[in-house]
Formats: sequence, C-alpha cells, structure tokens
Amino acid sequence: MDKTAHQNELKRQVAQAALAYVEPGSVLGVGTGSTVDLFIAALAASGIPLAGAVSSSERSTQALRAAGITVLEAAAVERLSTYIDGADEIDPKGHMIKGGGAALTREKIVADLADRFVCIADASKCVEVLGRFPLPVEVIPMAAPKLIRRFAELGGQASLRAGCVTDNGQHILDVRGLAITDPLAFEAEISQWPGVVTVGIFARHRARVALIGAAEGVRTLNFD
Repeated sequence: MDKTAHQNELKRQVAQAALAYVEPGSVLGVGTGSTVDLFIAALAASGIPLAGAVSSSERSTQALRAAGITVLEAAAVERLSTYIDGADEIDPKGHMIKGGGAALTREKIVADLADRFVCIADASKCVEVLGRFPLPVEVIPMAAPKLIRRFAELGGQASLRAGCVTDNGQHILDVRGLAITDPLAFEAEISQWPGVVTVGIFARHRARVALIGAAEGVRTLNFD
C-alpha cells in the first residue's frame, strides 16, 4: 500500500470511529475536508437518524444533502451537542490549525455553537508546536498588503492563496515560518487586526476529543 492509500485508510478508520459520537435524533455540526467527506459517507451508510446537520461549507452541504441529510442554517440553531471536523495540525492540548480547505470562518462559527468538538485526523497531523502547516487567515482583500507586512514583523512569510475566494467572498493568506507556542494568545492577537475575518487557530474552540488514525489503529485523546 502506497503512502497516499495508507493515509486514506487511516482517514476511513477515524471517520468510522466518529460515528460513536453521533447522538441519534440530534442536530449534528459537520465540518469540511477530505476526512469529513469520508465521515459523511460513513454517516449516510450507518442509518443513524438525525434531526439535521449544520454544515461549515458549501462542499459539505452538497455531500450531506446527497446523503439525504437535512441541512439547517446555523442561524436556526441555538446549540449543538457535537461538532465533528478535521484539522491540518493538532497539538498535545487539542489546539488546532484549520483552514487548508478555506472554510475556517464557517468552521469556527459552527464550532462556537457546539458543546464538544470531536477532531478526526490521521497521525501525520499531530505536532508538538503549531506552525509547521502554513497558518490560514481569511482576510478582507483591501487589508492583505498591510497584513502581509504585519506578519513579516513577527517573522512570518504571508502570501495570498492563488485563485482562492472563500464561501464568504474573501481571500486567504497562508503564513509560513511561525512557531505558535501560545495558541490562545496568538489567536486573540491576530483576531484583533483590522481586516482579519478569521485566523485559522482553533484554541478557544479547541478539540475536546481527537480520534487519531495511526498504524496501530484509532487512538482516542481526551483533552481537559
């Protein structure tokens, strides 16, 4: 089995394991990405009844509807018990970098509705310190040059993601060269910069549970 096929198999395993966190009859928060695509397929095959789902992207909305699952607007829901989504990186405390699929703003909105974030990922996403994966930041286009300069002052190299327009009609900066040792403080700081819509650090909305696909099987990590 080649590396890509092996990674896909790990993703399928965690997608299947995530079904244990789906409460029958509930409204479920559903994220975005390749691992979530596999989770939606597993959810459809499981027959678990749901009152509906709140989706973080047009991509997931289409997949959920194709699976026969009712998609509700976030504005119509006061709270969710569980939000299931992937991550581009996750550290030992459950802090994450997200936004590789450009859905970070809607992902953070849906995560904010949920009592529990269940992260599904393969072991390659586990890091000691966030920042190896370029940090996505959704920005208002007119602010991009100024924000690129501000990240440079912090030692980061920010660049516009080519050809990317988010579901919200905004652009994405990818910031390389960062070592994010205090994710909560860094998230709070960047979020205040004028022109930033959302920074792809999920520290305030960190994972409470992570299902990690590894060679020995699915590892379950619980974070206090």
